[in-house]
Amino acid sequence: MRHASRWVVLALVLAPTARADVVSDWTDTGLKAAVAAKQPPFVQTRTLAMVHVAIFDAVNGIERRYAWYGALASDKADRAAAPDAAAATAAHDVLVAVFPDQTAVLDAALAGSLERVSDANARRSGSALGRRAAAAIVALRASDGANAVSLYRPVTSPGVYVTTALPVGVVWGKVKPWVMQSGAQFRPAAPPALSSADWARSYNEVKELGGKASTARTAAQTETAGFWEMTGAGAYKEVVASATRAPGRSLVQNARLLALASMALADSYIAVFDAKYTYNFWRPLTAIRNGDIDGNDATTLEAGWLPLIDIPMHPEYPCAHCINAGAVCAVLAREFGGRVPTLSSTSSTLPGTTHTWARVDDLVDEVSNARVWGGVHYRASAVVGAAMGKKIGELVADTALRPSR
Repeated sequence: MRHASRWVVLALVLAPTARADVVSDWTDTGLKAAVAAKQPPFVQTRTLAMVHVAIFDAVNGIERRYAWYGALASDKADRAAAPDAAAATAAHDVLVAVFPDQTAVLDAALAGSLERVSDANARRSGSALGRRAAAAIVALRASDGANAVSLYRPVTSPGVYVTTALPVGVVWGKVKPWVMQSGAQFRPAAPPALSSADWARSYNEVKELGGKASTARTAAQTETAGFWEMTGAGAYKEVVASATRAPGRSLVQNARLLALASMALADSYIAVFDAKYTYNFWRPLTAIRNGDIDGNDATTLEAGWLPLIDIPMHPEYPCAHCINAGAVCAVLAREFGGRVPTLSSTSSTLPGTTHTWARVDDLVDEVSNARVWGGVHYRASAVVGAAMGKKIGELVADTALRPSR
């Protein structure tokens, strides 16, 4: 997506004009590094948030238009620094700290970025600023709990086999958030009671439309479910990038938008795992194959039912995709008000398939529908997840990286 068009960059008063592509270049580099390291989707969002916040702090150190996230507030504005060098060095240093075994590849990428900065003094000043920004973010996240060991204990009886695949994200709800006070700040109420009509509606909808053998699901619904099998930071990369191409935006504005979106996405994963392991609610596959034990006469067992797409390895409630979409879209809505540009993305799980959205609510609705039609979430869970995400995105947009007076 970054080669489709260029961001419009406002001229810096005393600094060389910046290549706006430097941020998307290093976003791609960070995602490739995370995939190569086999980071789970929720861990990827921590990595990209670190990269984007460090880039923002570095670029903002030149113009000082916004509040910092890290520890550069005492720095004086360095308008002689090259923003490209600052952004690239900040991203590089964060990634080297997270993936030291990929240093050689990352060093080569940094060399390529710095070669495009012709002014040696501006390059040197920018690199120094980027190093300080990265060091501050790495230090802030060094003890955030991301490396805590899962002590999940499989439920069984002595000698009885149970599945040996451990669930993921068990400790992630305890990771230090970027903006939220804690993972429990937006914890929702419990899922619908199994005796309720709400439960029966959610159960029967996913049973009918989300099954692999469903004859009620349309071809368009099947395609949408496959489109949103993509997860993690990469799932929203192109969505946010399409927003940054709105006319008249500067590099620092776009660096800030990426940092806000990445923090909201990272915090949404922390919040959703807090809730998931608080309630430990069963997936549709488990519920539908046990439809005779939920005590609800409006639900019936289907012994051979399978979901359309693969089941994530963690509890169901609430919907993680939905909270992710709600958080990112709330940031975009705050940034652009009622004038959000047309958003677009090409799916990594349905290569060559591109979707566009005229409204952020359309995107959130599509994601919510996709998880029901894919057979992995209930409607009630999607509604709750999207609402949680909206609160998180608005909190991030309203309180972090605010404009300077």
